[in-house]
Parts: sequence; C-alpha cells; structure tokens
Amino acid sequence: MNSERISKLRRNLSEKDLDGILVSKPENIFYISGFDGEGFLVVTRERALLFTDFRYIEQAKKECPDFEVVEFESVSPFKKCADEIKSIGLKNLAFEGHYLTVKFYEELKSFLDGVEVIKTDGLIEELRTIKDEVELEIIKKAQEITDKAFEHILDYIRPGVTESELALEIEYFMKKNGAEGVAFPTIVASGPRSSLPHGTPTSRKIQPGDFITFDFGAKVKHYCSDMTRTVVMGKPNKDQLEIYSIVLEAQKRALEYIKSSVSGKDVDKVARDFIAEKGFGRNFGHALGHGVGLEIHEAPRLSKLGETSLLPGMVVTVEPGIYVKNFGGVRIEDLVIITEDGCINLTKSSKDLICL
Repeated sequence: MNSERISKLRRNLSEKDLDGILVSKPENIFYISGFDGEGFLVVTRERALLFTDFRYIEQAKKECPDFEVVEFESVSPFKKCADEIKSIGLKNLAFEGHYLTVKFYEELKSFLDGVEVIKTDGLIEELRTIKDEVELEIIKKAQEITDKAFEHILDYIRPGVTESELALEIEYFMKKNGAEGVAFPTIVASGPRSSLPHGTPTSRKIQPGDFITFDFGAKVKHYCSDMTRTVVMGKPNKDQLEIYSIVLEAQKRALEYIKSSVSGKDVDKVARDFIAEKGFGRNFGHALGHGVGLEIHEAPRLSKLGETSLLPGMVVTVEPGIYVKNFGGVRIEDLVIITEDGCINLTKSSKDLICL
C-alpha cells in the first residue's frame, strides 16, 4: 500500500518538476510511510528516506520496509538530511510550507547551500482526499463506535447531570469499545449554550426543556469519525420543533444532492439557501461540511469557498445548523462517502428529534 502512495507522490513531483520533497507533517508522514513516530521523510524520484533518532529506529525499520531508515542526532536533525540530499545530487527540494516552522525552514536552508528550497502546499493532502478500501473500512469502524456511543449516552442523559460528565462518559465508552482515542475534543452544549457551535463541555447541569448538542468522534488506527446529534430534555416547544425541522430538511436536501462531480460550494448552497428561505440565514455561519480522514478537518471543503469537485472515495461531513443566541441551537451531522451517483451514509443514528 505504501509503495503505491510513494508512486503517486513521485508522479506529482515529476509533474511539478520537483526533484524531491521533505515531509514533516505527522499525518502525511504516516500516510506515505506508515510511520507514527517522530521524524521526517525525504522522497525523491528514486529514493525514499526516513530520518529519525535512536528512540524510533527499531520501530521505523519494522513499520517502513519501503524506506531507507537514517538515524540522526536530535541536536540538528536537518544536518544529516542535508548531507544525504547533497549526496543524491538534488537540484531542488520541496517542503510543506503550510506546516514547517520558520525556525526549521531557516535551519534546513542553511544546510542546503546550492539546493533550491521550494514551498508547496497540500501536495500530499490532495492525494489523501480519495480514500482507498482499507481507509474506508477503518473509517466505517470508527463511525460504528461513534454511533454506539450515542446510543449509549442516551441512557445517561437526565436533569442534573453535567455536560462534562456526559462528555467523559462518551469518551470512556468509545475507548472501551475499540477506539484508540477521540478524533477531537468532545462537544456537549446544553440549553442556551447549544447556540455555541463548538461549545466546550462545562459544569452546567442539564435542565428540563434543554436542547443538548453532542458533536464527537472516535479515532481508530489513526483515522477519524465525526457526527452530531441534538436531543431535547423533555417536551420540545414550538420554536424548538421549528428549528429542528428546518435543519433536518436542509441536511436531507444536501444529502440528496451530493454526488461525484458537483462542487463543495454547490452542496453548501443547497442547504444554506433553504435555511435562508426560512429566515435563519444569519444563524448558519459555518461551512456545511469538511473532509475527514487522518485529520478531523481536511480537504475537500463543503463551503461557500469549496471550489473542488467531489470525487468517488472522498469522505465528508454534512452538518447544517441553526444557532440562536440566548435560546439554543441545533446541528445534525452525518459522515458520508461520495459515490458516482450519490453517497453512502456511514452514520446510522436516528435523526428524528429524540425527546428524553
């Protein structure tokens, strides 16, 4: 699998007339090599090198059979890298301009006198947007755990329990049931706080009449899942029912529209226009969705700026919301795989308004 990814990366290098690339972003290192320790890669048109220190040498040799493993001293890791690059005779070397710090860039460049150092953005992230079958199966497993965690937490929601206690129970359940960790810090926001799209759990106690928004995901073998559900503690009032039904219908329309060849901004527009027609346009201020994989937020974007055309194998969220200050909010989020003529929805939790 890694050899195929190396080949794809080399084709990209050739197309852009690059002799090689230094890979420093952890997610990209793992994607290309399978290595999850500390270090960096240099991939040229002929060679693939993994640079790390003593702590990870044994691990790197075991995990990365397609790479030459080179040990460096932590004092100046790029010195050893520069010596290898010069011995190869590269005329230029690309680096991840969106990730490498200025300090490390200047250090690298100081060792590479005579080699042109070129900034690139998203070269490997572009490869990562389309998931292969192995990746899709892992993401499916992560989402299965997430769905089970939502079903589990419904039995714990009651007046008097705090947002933080609910978040802790979700995270404990996911780890106990096969997750290596959480995909991102769990969001639990209740009552008026549910108008906060990324409300951090607090000691606020659940009260009758509250909207409660849960946004969380599991991480399995480095891959993320993501879902959001909003429930109500007790009997919903008229305004709560109205807002929930609008968000649900907006998501339904987006899911019916989404498929290969349409752009992210066009999918976003379907949901956004419907919410605006109902008078809540100003209350939907975030993007409709985003890619999910090794990172919880990655390409492509389903937003007003999402120019990328969707392709089969991309994994994205579809998550419209309405947020009203001092009242509360609703978000409903599913995780889907793009197909030629639609999508496969990985999220199985009910989207009917659950009244507890």
